[in-house]
Amino acid sequence: MMFDALSDKLQAVLTDVRSRGKLNEDDVNKAMREIRLALLEADVNFKVVKEFTATLKERALGQEVLESLNPGQQVVKIVNEELTRLMGESSRQVTFSQTPPTVILMAGLQGSGKTTASAKLARFLKNEHKKEVALAACDIYRPAAVDQLVKLGQQINATVYEQGTDRNPRDIAAWALDQAARDKKDVLIVDTSGRLHVDEELMKELADLKKLLRPHNVLLVVDAMTGQDAVNVAEEFSKVAEFDGVVMTKLDGDARGGAALSIKGVTGKPILYSSSGEKLAEFEPFHPDRMASRILGMGDVLSFIEKAEKAVDADRAQELEQKIRKQQFGLDDFLDQMKQVRKLGPLGNLMGMLPGFGQLKQLKGAKIDERELDRIEAIVTSMTLEERRSPQLIDGSRRKRIAAGSGTTVQAVNQLVKQFGQMQKMMRQLQQGKMPSIEQLTRGL
Repeated sequence: MMFDALSDKLQAVLTDVRSRGKLNEDDVNKAMREIRLALLEADVNFKVVKEFTATLKERALGQEVLESLNPGQQVVKIVNEELTRLMGESSRQVTFSQTPPTVILMAGLQGSGKTTASAKLARFLKNEHKKEVALAACDIYRPAAVDQLVKLGQQINATVYEQGTDRNPRDIAAWALDQAARDKKDVLIVDTSGRLHVDEELMKELADLKKLLRPHNVLLVVDAMTGQDAVNVAEEFSKVAEFDGVVMTKLDGDARGGAALSIKGVTGKPILYSSSGEKLAEFEPFHPDRMASRILGMGDVLSFIEKAEKAVDADRAQELEQKIRKQQFGLDDFLDQMKQVRKLGPLGNLMGMLPGFGQLKQLKGAKIDERELDRIEAIVTSMTLEERRSPQLIDGSRRKRIAAGSGTTVQAVNQLVKQFGQMQKMMRQLQQGKMPSIEQLTRGL
């Protein structure tokens, strides 16, 4: 998961700071050295690290810390505030024009995920802002870019304006803008051409499109996995082509997070959206304050609640509650809940949103294999309705039949039935007002 290594190191430093009753200058200097090293190892830009730690040190040696009753907690608060400031302070999104269509110009290098990000943004604006969105296919140089955008447009039910690859991108863009106005679209997202590196031709085309379209938003798409290269690309773009914010892709693949922490400090432009995974739904506004909390192990409960509200069916949740109260919770209900939880996104990411979970020794290094969830689903769906309601009926011959039907082993069926029995036991304990132990909660990870 993104920021894992940095998160572990910062939390270790701050745990040490919190454990001290009082802080002196030597304690602060030691903590700053550790924080500086952790940030550099996370591939954060050197200048950004230097300025960040200088500000931290100045604040940590101030009266508000050294004279407070709990100086360690004050340092944690300062680190949280400065991390948030480093990534842009408040969350921002695209601005909408009072006279539609709002034009959003997407820029970036080849391979940054620009075309997919354009479709993800279109889907987000349709679903979250209830906008009628169209896409303009102006990337005529990359093979299959136009076809890719057309297919993605079909998946999200958005209009794609395209004229193949034989026309000039400027002509296609002008025509698409005219069509969007005629079709009364709220938003037009323009997918532009990329190059393998920042060059004069790319910048000229981008400058021409900006002059022609007069976009309300210019978003730069950068690949988080390229680390400092992503920051360098953003810096080059900021010198010659003014952009309003960044869409950072492949955040789930970047364990260090250096690019996300460096972009704002280097270019002055914030990350507006983050994209992770291949699914079109895996796209969301970037919240610096929430990300800072996650890095420091404080969780991100707001994002968790927002995801849950979108994915969980309230009526089904109430029905489930009644079943648990009456001890009628069966494997069918378990499978239904597992499907609803999976709608929230990768389980490893969800764990990071829960305060303190990342610090539990039982969860350190626990790899949540999404394929294991597929195997569980296969096992449950190979059972009869009676077996799902009453797993205690599953004897040796039934287990062999279920294993054969699900393409798994008898041992896998045994493990699932055993774990489900433990879950039912915990539910009974909760009904009686008893809190299960951490060992019970983490058993099987």
